Amino acid sequence: MQHTSKLPNLETTIFTTMGILANKHKALNLAQGFPNFQSDQKLIDLVSQAMNSGHNQYAPMPGVFALRKAIASKFELLYNSSYNPESEITITGGATQAIFTAISAFVKQDDEVMIFRPAYDCYEPTIKLNGGKVVSFQLEAPHYKVDWTAVKDKISKKTKMIVINTPQNPSGTLFSKEDMIQLQLITTNTDIVVLSDEVYEHIVFDGEQHQSACLFPDLKSRTLVTASFGKTFHNTGWKMGYCCGPKDLMDEFQKVHQFNVFSVSHPVQIALAEYLKEPLHYQELSGFYQQKRDLFLDLIKDSRFNYVPSQGTYFQSLNYTSITDELDTEFAKKLTIDNGIATIPMSVFNDKGVDYKVLRFCFAKTDETLQKAAEIINSI
Repeated sequence: MQHTSKLPNLETTIFTTMGILANKHKALNLAQGFPNFQSDQKLIDLVSQAMNSGHNQYAPMPGVFALRKAIASKFELLYNSSYNPESEITITGGATQAIFTAISAFVKQDDEVMIFRPAYDCYEPTIKLNGGKVVSFQLEAPHYKVDWTAVKDKISKKTKMIVINTPQNPSGTLFSKEDMIQLQLITTNTDIVVLSDEVYEHIVFDGEQHQSACLFPDLKSRTLVTASFGKTFHNTGWKMGYCCGPKDLMDEFQKVHQFNVFSVSHPVQIALAEYLKEPLHYQELSGFYQQKRDLFLDLIKDSRFNYVPSQGTYFQSLNYTSITDELDTEFAKKLTIDNGIATIPMSVFNDKGVDYKVLRFCFAKTDETLQKAAEIINSI
């Protein structure tokens, strides 16, 4: 058979590559972003209870209403801003499906979509699949600050969407209140849709506040916010997320969603609706992960790696210029094979693979795992 690939230059994702390498060499895996500890047994029991109660057929297309209502209540509690559970919230098969659906619903041939690099790796392929053109803004390590004047200068009649991610994976940085105000200003009175990837909204450190797009009224009116239960409740394998946005945007989102997955796990939705009734289940998450970040950084403080403490997410970037000038992709492989620890090289998320000699480490691990990782890092 002869065919033309829609993504001819797309290689295997770095997560798959490093995961295979880690398994092959039995390396400690701090590469892919998933916890190596269990989700709350109470939540697991609620899923089992929902299954045993018969919630095993299709859920409603937008999601179980009780869960959409619980999400609306969460926004009211955290941000004093909410979404109508009837028409402005959709439950999705993880945040990646929500992102894919949002881009597919709005991006057409030759539309321009702005992204900020280092960028999570699902954005660009989805834009290209829909015929869009990526306009990249490379942010410089280690602070990854946005030049909003440069962004404004690149706005054109072809600009259809701006994708942001805060807290940002892979850099572990935050968009500030001023960043969000600038984004609001440059999109006001335009037809630009903003896609705000906020999957780590509950993992923010050192007393900082997550600046959700919903906090800024005009910005909220043009934004689809995506979020993840998997990241929040330590069960990434359940692939449960959601998308919130004003009704005019959500109507278009659901047109694609219903012919993408239609609906997602019914018993898990029932369980999450009940679990969300206790706000501490997500309000305590920042403190939980800050303890892990602080432990990890304290354990490696005498290593030859340099770092700026992560502001959010469960990732920590480490600069290795004091150790070697090797490409980060090669150094990451070397650490996996020779030292027994797997990480993610940051250049794969950057424009044209620019290499700042930085590796990303996931600290969503047990304290025992972090101690073992630190022993290896300190030996390098």
